Amino acid sequence: MTEPLEFDHTSELMDHLVRESAASVRKPAADMADLASVIRALLDLNGGRNTRMPLGGGLFDAVITAAGPASRAVVDLMDEIQGGCGPVIEDPENGWAYWLVPPRSAERWAPHSHAVCLGAPYKVTLPALDRTAPPGPYWLRPEMKDRLVPVGPLRQALEQLRPEPAPPSDLAARLRVPH
Repeated sequence: MTEPLEFDHTSELMDHLVRESAASVRKPAADMADLASVIRALLDLNGGRNTRMPLGGGLFDAVITAAGPASRAVVDLMDEIQGGCGPVIEDPENGWAYWLVPPRSAERWAPHSHAVCLGAPYKVTLPALDRTAPPGPYWLRPEMKDRLVPVGPLRQALEQLRPEPAPPSDLAARLRVPH
């Protein structure tokens, strides 16, 4: 058992705490750079600017499908299932829809003929929060603070409605984060 520390003055206690924690105070946490970049990206979104965001971590992964009538039908089906579909980005220039799903979904995603699920180390462009129409990527369904798109029902809807064309085999390489 450790003996309790005794101090005559509050200043002695403070000095002790400073000495004991000095090493950790001087060295930033390894993930602070990641946190700072996420905060900057979120500020860009709130400021009306598109931003590239890393997938994975604690925010979200992305399921990528073809954009178009079939993916919009999937959104309608997810509206019914979820009482309002979670966030979906449509990128008409590239012809893709990005479904923001819970983090770590990519780790459990089985191959699918009409969709790919990506997490870290990939990035996607999130449109400014107020962008709800083209040109460029826009929110087909706006981000919602209380939900992401659930993977199980999304997968079933994609199997039923089959948005075409299927993502190309090199799509993951196009979205990889450069080192």
